[in-house]
Amino acid sequence: MTQLIQELVNGVSLGSTYALLALGLAMVFSILGLINFAHGELVTIGGYTMWTLFNHGFPWPAVLLLTLIATTLAAVAMERIAFRPLRGANIATLLITSFAVSFFIQVALQIFVSAQPQGIGVPNWTDSVWHVGDVSLPAVKVVTFAVTITAVVLLTVFLRRTILGVAMRAAAEDFDTVRLLGVRANVVVVTAFALSGLLAGVAALLFFASAPGVDSGVGTPLVINAFIGVILGGLGNLYGAVLGGFVLGLATSLLDANLHGTYTQFSQAFALAIVVGILLVRPQGLVGRTEALT
Repeated sequence: MTQLIQELVNGVSLGSTYALLALGLAMVFSILGLINFAHGELVTIGGYTMWTLFNHGFPWPAVLLLTLIATTLAAVAMERIAFRPLRGANIATLLITSFAVSFFIQVALQIFVSAQPQGIGVPNWTDSVWHVGDVSLPAVKVVTFAVTITAVVLLTVFLRRTILGVAMRAAAEDFDTVRLLGVRANVVVVTAFALSGLLAGVAALLFFASAPGVDSGVGTPLVINAFIGVILGGLGNLYGAVLGGFVLGLATSLLDANLHGTYTQFSQAFALAIVVGILLVRPQGLVGRTEALT
């Protein structure tokens, strides 16, 4: 039983990272119909920002703030330069553009920052471990889960209690009608990208607090898993994206712990098989799209 609880703790922590990224993906998709596969590169940018700042002796609070600013600005720049000129284009064009942006950022980081993996000198508190009976609770994993839940709550409050948030929810339902009512489309879209960048920054801070280091391709598997979480939960449903991220994280963690020998390397494939099985039963996802941005 202790081993199972330990595996569940690991799965919830991994799922928290997927959930944060899935939130950002689902938000942009709800408004623009765009699955932004360059979203993972925002995590990579966050990782390299942390590496640079720690190497220059910046304290942890400054690293936290500047990393969030960097990923948010990167997301806004991504929207302004790459996606705004293509607004209204078909989904294939937007998808290809997102892949192109992803590839461009990876190559730019290799050329101008570093082509080699770099270790990040995170604070000592990230190595702290709390014990509850025989179960070990690494501080990073507890903080990751707590921050994820807090982010979901704050985002819900923003979307339901602020004028801009309500405008975003309305735009997710019918973008053209909202524009006719006088809501500025650019403000809504930029806000969606900015929030997705902010969430990616939070995910980067938590992920690299325990990851061995950062490299230019680290964001790709993360965004793929986040996308799977979005599909699993139900496209356009924020709570579904969070749930899908947690389910995928738990499935991956449990399989990693229980597969042995040569089967261990196929844990991700088995996890995807479980996802496919769930979608065969519920094609609309675990939650489905009951209302956009909810």
